[in-house]
Amino acid sequence: MSPRLRRHERPFPPDERLPDAPHPAGLVLDARLHLLDRQLDDVDGTPVMTIDDLELETDADGVTTVVHLLSGPVLATRIFGGRPPRDRWHRVAWRHVADVGTVVRLGIRGDGLDVLWVERWLRDHVIGRIPGGRHAPE
Repeated sequence: MSPRLRRHERPFPPDERLPDAPHPAGLVLDARLHLLDRQLDDVDGTPVMTIDDLELETDADGVTTVVHLLSGPVLATRIFGGRPPRDRWHRVAWRHVADVGTVVRLGIRGDGLDVLWVERWLRDHVIGRIPGGRHAPE
């Protein structure tokens, strides 16, 4: 049973003011709310990937910044636990991000990114072999 604190037993005075929160320069984002599990689109609006994780870096002042957006095979690890190996992650540099909203948008085209190699391989080797798979539907 947890002990209840009475008014006169509070560990701090009720009129004590909390310190102001630090205000770092730049855009402050809540990673879970604004970035994780969001769709990443390129400059043309073409979907590139879903953001599964972030690679963060902390400088000497203690300010943490996003370095890369990560995507990869995380379904099995979400079900069974653990983390996929580092070489299985697909990385997109944070410097390429142009806008963070409902969808995270890049300022570059997604064709040159290494993230899409799986989709290109599936398109060429699997979907392309299905009758009618090499052209748009009529």
